[in-house]
Formats: sequence, C-alpha cells, structure tokens
Amino acid sequence: MQIILVSRSKKVPRTFDLATRRLRWRLAAVAATAVLGCCGLGAALALAVASPRDRALSEIKALQQQVRRQDTQLADVRKDSQRELDALAIKLGQLQAQSTRLNALGERLTRIGKLDDGEFNFDEPPAVGGIEDISGSAYALPQTLSASIDQLAGQFDSQQAQLSALQSLLLDAKIESNLKPTGMPVQGYISSYFGGRPDPFSGHSARHTGLDIATSLGTPVHAVAEGMVTYAGVRSGYGNVVEIDHGNGYMTRYAHNSALLVHPGQRVHVGDAISKAGSTGRSTGPHVHFEVWYKGRVVNPLAYVRNHR
Repeated sequence: MQIILVSRSKKVPRTFDLATRRLRWRLAAVAATAVLGCCGLGAALALAVASPRDRALSEIKALQQQVRRQDTQLADVRKDSQRELDALAIKLGQLQAQSTRLNALGERLTRIGKLDDGEFNFDEPPAVGGIEDISGSAYALPQTLSASIDQLAGQFDSQQAQLSALQSLLLDAKIESNLKPTGMPVQGYISSYFGGRPDPFSGHSARHTGLDIATSLGTPVHAVAEGMVTYAGVRSGYGNVVEIDHGNGYMTRYAHNSALLVHPGQRVHVGDAISKAGSTGRSTGPHVHFEVWYKGRVVNPLAYVRNHR
C-alpha cells in the first residue's frame, strides 16, 4: 500500500510505501507519542479536577490519625493521674493512721505526765500566728503535692520518735516511782513515830525504828511499792512480818501481822494486800509496825507515808 502526498505548490508528489518496515516503525512511534500525549493530558486534567478533593481527604485522614494519637496520649495521662491519685490516697491514709497514733500517744503522755486539762488538746489544731514575710525566700513552697505529703510524713516520723522517747522517759519515771515507797500501808492513824521514845513495856528510853499505825484487827495491809517478797515469817519482837525488796536500795518491813498473804519470792505490785493487821510479837494492841530501809540503813518513814504517788 502506497500513500501519495500532492503539494499545492506543484512540486513533485511524495510517495510513501507502507510496505516499508522503516516507515511503519516511524508511524507507530508517532501514533504512540500521540496516545501518550493524550493520556498525559487526560491525567493532568483529571489531577487538576480531583486534586482539591484528594488533598482535603488526605488532610482529614492526617487529622484523624493525630486525634487518635492524642486520645491515646490522653488515656495514658489519665492512667498516670489515677496512679498518682491512688498513691496519694494511700499516703493520706498512712498519714491519717499516723496522726491517730500520735494523738493516742499524746493523750497517754498527758495522763502519765499529769498535765492540766486543756493544756494539750489533741482534737484542735495548735495555735499559731505571726506576721507574714514574703520578701525573702526563707520558706519555699513544695514543688508538688507528693513532695508536700512526703515532707509532712517526715515531720510526723520525727515527732513520733520524739514522743516515743518522751514516753519512754515518762514510763521509766513511772516505774521508778512505783519502786519508791509511797503512802500509808494500812488504813489507820500513826500512834508512835520514828526516833526516841519510852519503851512501852519497860518505860526506859529506846529508839523506835519505824512508825506504828493503829488499826483494827484483820485490816488488810498493802504494799507501798512494787517489789519482791524476800521474807514472810516470824521474827523476834516483830511477830509475823513481811519484808519486800523494791530495788534501787529500798526495802520495807510490815510487822505484828495476824496473818500473812504472801510468800518469799512472790512479786507484788503497788496496793497488793500482803497481810492482815494484828498484835503478834512485842505489841500492846492491833497495829502495823512499818519500817523503810534505804541502802542498808533504816530511815524515817514519815516522809514516805505523807508522800503521794
């Protein structure tokens, strides 16, 4: 097949033989170029028409992904905040329990120390005051609530240690007080004092080594201090006698009893009944002969019986 092209300028017509392979390749290349050009033009037109919508959809997807990331971060923040709140709640509960212990300890120390009513009221906050100086940096606010609670807990620990030490001192003082002879061993009146007096049997001058406390027969006799019974039996002149070692150098003796209620080696406390008043030994009637010994020497019991625990 041949194609003849005739020019209007009357030039020689040009003839193209389609049977030639070279010509066919040229025509195919021109056609392919035309097709590609049309496709590119169509794609450009399509992109120009659809680009705003696609960009908008792409931006929406990006925003959706950002929102999902922020939701995840917010959930993590909420979890962290809840954990912080739980930890603060635990700390607050511990501080409340510690405050309750401090209040109980303070009330116990108030009773032990015999403080006046109202001197320490643990149900009310302590009175404070003074001008506020905000010019300097003498007092810095805690950076976080957790740090403030930790600081308060540290103060509680320090106060509790101080109160515990004070309690130990007061309890030691109370124990020492319980070991010191104090008060009357029996209900009655003093019928004979410590020191020189006429002997009730011979009338000669004699030294009385204790106090005679007149009372009814069978009246309970009580220990005037805590200690250990070292003797319970009969001694010449004393009749039925009880001797108690209180430690710290103190020993007390209760004589002329009608009955003994304790035995050697027995631990007795303040106010325990140890015997019953009588008139055994050298005695003119029911009474208790009471002696106080300190570091191996007999001393005047009058100051001890007049003292109060």
